[in-house]
Amino acid sequence: MKKAIIYIPNKNPMQSGLAKNDKWILEFKTKDPTKNPLMGWESSSDTYTELKLEFSSKELAINYAKKKKIDFELRFLCYSFITLGSS
Repeated sequence: MKKAIIYIPNKNPMQSGLAKNDKWILEFKTKDPTKNPLMGWESSSDTYTELKLEFSSKELAINYAKKKKIDFELRFLCYSFITLGSS
């Protein structure tokens, strides 16, 4: 069975706000990675790892994974805010 990760991508480091972080990504995990002995590159014969599917909501991504019988793992980002100044 295929395995995937559902997550919200990190914001671009050039962005200061949290706007436009509303898309969810479904990315497939590599089944059997192999290492090239000459160059040391990691490769796989599994072409699903090249796919990154975008969804407008978490529920749509989960429904797609359930419909296609894909085992999935949800990952959430934790935002921390730094306050400057005296308290």
